[in-house]
Amino acid sequence: MQYFKGYYFKCSENDKSVALIPALHHNGNRKNASLQVITGEQVYSIPYSDIKFQNGIIKLGRNLFSEKGMSLDVNYGDCKIKGKVYFKSLKKLSYDIMGPFRYIPFLQCRHSVVSMRHFVKGNIVINDTNYSFNNGVGYIEGDRGYSFPKEYIWTQCHFKNGSLMLAVADIPFGIFSFKGIIGAVVIDGKEYRIATYLGARISYMGNNTVIIKQGNYKLYASLLEEHHQDLSAPVNGEMIRTIRESVSGRAYYRFSHKNRALLELESDNASFEYEMGK
Repeated sequence: MQYFKGYYFKCSENDKSVALIPALHHNGNRKNASLQVITGEQVYSIPYSDIKFQNGIIKLGRNLFSEKGMSLDVNYGDCKIKGKVYFKSLKKLSYDIMGPFRYIPFLQCRHSVVSMRHFVKGNIVINDTNYSFNNGVGYIEGDRGYSFPKEYIWTQCHFKNGSLMLAVADIPFGIFSFKGIIGAVVIDGKEYRIATYLGARISYMGNNTVIIKQGNYKLYASLLEEHHQDLSAPVNGEMIRTIRESVSGRAYYRFSHKNRALLELESDNASFEYEMGK
């Protein structure tokens, strides 16, 4: 069976971010696992023979990941990572980000959001660089299926009183395909859901920019300056595709209702993947 399953743990404070991606991948003949670590300057990919998902805990080598935090211990080639970080006060969505799409079988990729925002405390040392989190914020999401979409835009950003995420992807559906939209904007604890199943549609997509309209709501997201790193992504359960992510790029967002801005910001610590025209 061709299959992958992975989680994305992002920890941020001020203008620094670290993202860790523990994942399982199976190409139908061989199963293995990996940990990808991305900062604003570097990406590391550490291979493992197996990964365990049990009782909400992910065990990968000597590394542990859960909703309560992470314990990291890596010594592989030119990559040495040690650290512990603790999470608290996870902000969960009111219901599954996939909505009714969660019941559709054989989807190429399924998305989940574990926490839109939570507090992060601790530190991670990657080689000689110490990432310290005293009043940090975090984000956790998951993906599973057999391949990443052929074309997609994904972005995530924290801001003072909330957080947002948006994914727009080409979704194969039998002999057809369509652009699917899932997203959420959380402002002062209030959740705004943006999704195809709620009537969202693409108003514009191109030049590292996407504009989504849903009724009287409009979400504008644009990557202004990227510091991208190369990551591995699954194709039929095998990590053979290269995608690009800015874990701490400069981006502009505007979320409005009847042209009245509910949120408008420019962030130097936005995560952004833009894979179009591949």
